[in-house]
Amino acid sequence: MKLLRPLPGIIPPVLTPLADRDQLDQSAFNRLLNHLIEGGSSALFVLGSTGESPGLSDRLRRDVIDSSCAIVGQRVPLLVGITDTAFAETLHLAEYAAKGGASALVLSPPYYYNLSQSAFLGYLERLVPLLPLPVYLYNIPSLTKLMIAPETVRAAAQMPNVYGLKDSSGNIDYFTTIRSLMADRPDFALLVGVEEILADMVPRGAHGGVCGGANLYPRLYVNLFEAAAGGHAERVRTLQSTVMSISKGVYSAGEPESSYLRGLKCASSMLGFGNGLMAEPYFALADHERAGIRAALEAAGLLNGMVTR
Repeated sequence: MKLLRPLPGIIPPVLTPLADRDQLDQSAFNRLLNHLIEGGSSALFVLGSTGESPGLSDRLRRDVIDSSCAIVGQRVPLLVGITDTAFAETLHLAEYAAKGGASALVLSPPYYYNLSQSAFLGYLERLVPLLPLPVYLYNIPSLTKLMIAPETVRAAAQMPNVYGLKDSSGNIDYFTTIRSLMADRPDFALLVGVEEILADMVPRGAHGGVCGGANLYPRLYVNLFEAAAGGHAERVRTLQSTVMSISKGVYSAGEPESSYLRGLKCASSMLGFGNGLMAEPYFALADHERAGIRAALEAAGLLNGMVTR
């Protein structure tokens, strides 16, 4: 499907419901993708960190691509994460996604080995010309150990196939610096990956948000983005309050290193999108932790029916 440039709006990083350790829950995945599209998502992003891609086998990642391409079709653009520690596997997954009908790719620095800015840029210079689809860079230093420097983003943006950046650093100064450097490139998408600051970043030039909570309530985040883009301050405050209720009530259960993802997947299971099973090395929350998330959702009025505010 043709991509808008820049790509705007809410692009959920899609969860991967599992039937068991190495099998996709096809029924739950179907329900989830349709829920996200019907909720107003501008595009969908599978096989990111929220989709637990590093914990999935190569075969399962290909199953996710096959299923998402078949379910989504031409309704909205489909972005596929291709990050791997091996150059060849990254390229193979990109080629597989293109053949399946994906719209674009998402790439973060390969994790494990330490990289300098020049080494990462060289990696992009060798990889990007081989990619069969447009690519969005993914800055998530908490998981990759590399903060993609603004100057590196600027250099990468000169490559014809690089369409934008998803920034999950949560660093406002970093984002505004990128925005300033890319002022002459209105086609280059700047997407916020930390949903708690989305409303603050839209007036600063963010084109959209990649919000994990949209797996639960896509319309809430769509409405928040539209209110922020329209300058409707009172509505933004109301919607932001609900977003923060989700952040505090869902993303704080269990160990802090994994609380966001485990809490989000637990909450999604309470809404009927799978059983909450996690890809290793993560594991599902204990019963008392699940009860805490349920109580938080109920207290915020979020459990009984989908939020459409």
